[in-house]
Amino acid sequence: MPTSVWPTADMTASRGRAAGMPRDDYFVAWSALHGGYDPRESFFARWWLSIAHACARPLVRAGFSPNAVTVMGLLVSVLSLWPAAAGGRWILVVPVIVVVSGLLDNLDGAVAVMTGRTSRWGYVLDSVVDRVSDTIYLVVLWLIGAPVWACVVGGGLMMLQEYARARAVAAGMSEIGVVTVWERPTRVVVTVMFVLGAGIYLSAAATWAAVGAYAWVGLGVVGCVQLLVVVRRRLIVDEM
Repeated sequence: MPTSVWPTADMTASRGRAAGMPRDDYFVAWSALHGGYDPRESFFARWWLSIAHACARPLVRAGFSPNAVTVMGLLVSVLSLWPAAAGGRWILVVPVIVVVSGLLDNLDGAVAVMTGRTSRWGYVLDSVVDRVSDTIYLVVLWLIGAPVWACVVGGGLMMLQEYARARAVAAGMSEIGVVTVWERPTRVVVTVMFVLGAGIYLSAAATWAAVGAYAWVGLGVVGCVQLLVVVRRRLIVDEM
């Protein structure tokens, strides 16, 4: 990554051009970094990345580095623990924090693509922070009342899926591999949905949190199976 220096006129102009990168050009650049997967083929991917592109433009203009945005996302995730532990109507603050952390998780990549500052270290840092944030979401569910075993199993399945994906990439499969039902945006949505229910229906907060953790387990099983089936098929084909 470039070292931090005082911005010159050329750097400021470069940031302006990056911030003005058309959305379709951003999709093409993103696709090149994700195994050729075209996000325009999926409504959800196109919608999610369009939001990331729009929100990243002010960060690019302000000169934020991709790694700085990644760390910001982690710090925001950590903030969700306090209102979850406080309980009561404070729980309603948690979904807002989780949404912001999930958005920042996409903005670091958008900033990297739009500024041409992608790096292998940034990729590793982003992956590690994502896993930490995912774990924090499970801790939030536990603090609200979800059973420990469901949170542990849900976290284990999440880690297993991401480990299998990483090993598949190392074995030669394209980075994007396969999009399962249990990707990070889905984890954010599921967590937000059940924590919001817990905040609205306080008398059943523990039940909402428990069902949220069970959803992590159920979708984690489906996601792992989906990934492993496709990985096996693609790697076998590549060997033929």
